[in-house]
Amino acid sequence: MFFDTHCHIHMPNFGNEQADIVDRMRRASVTRAVVVATQESEIEPVRKLTGLYDELFCAFAVSPQDQELPELSAEDIARIVSQPKMVAVGETGLDYHYCHEPLDWQRDRFATHIRAARLAGKPLIIHSREAAEDTIRILKQNSAEQAGFVLHCFCGDWDFAAKALDLGGYLSFSGIVTFKSARDIQEVARRAPSDRIFIETDSPYLAPVPLRGKRNEPSYVPYVAQFLADLRHVSVQELARCTMDNANRFFGIENA
Repeated sequence: MFFDTHCHIHMPNFGNEQADIVDRMRRASVTRAVVVATQESEIEPVRKLTGLYDELFCAFAVSPQDQELPELSAEDIARIVSQPKMVAVGETGLDYHYCHEPLDWQRDRFATHIRAARLAGKPLIIHSREAAEDTIRILKQNSAEQAGFVLHCFCGDWDFAAKALDLGGYLSFSGIVTFKSARDIQEVARRAPSDRIFIETDSPYLAPVPLRGKRNEPSYVPYVAQFLADLRHVSVQELARCTMDNANRFFGIENA
């Protein structure tokens, strides 16, 4: 039983194929997935989609990659994520790869989202790219550990991972971990405690080897699980069990 903790199957890349996608999930033993909305206009489509399927849950925050999106207050976001099947505030965070200074708007948005998570009593899904130092600093300054957080699609080194783990954070591994060039990420995936790891697709992006270059989807998350299991010298069944338990605990979802 696998849990895809981060996907975007509501996006135009998937057209109206969601019923087929869920069917393929089921056939691949992917029994739960979190669908992440990254702007206000996506909230209702995502809530409608997740309302149709017991195995789908949802999360929302204003994307950290688009300055033009309307800002929402911490109170507004807390209210939104308190709706049924909303399990987290996210994705939020910092992106210094695609976005460039001045980035005070991005750092302010991140802090607002941390406050929203604390208000709502929901955990944070964090996007951090080439921004490790500021990510840790803002997490500490805003007491993010009170809400709980996961660094989704982890793409940093062990120093970054260790600092996040010391704050009580979780690490989620996507198809990137299967890429030959991802040596630092593979080191983190080997060393991270078994009770602090998730698996995800971040679909439609980052399909794992041997499907790299294809449109990604939740039914591909077992490839990530198998790679991690081999890396950590455990069975894929054990990897699936621990990541499922971790995600259920983090998101406050009852075990199946």
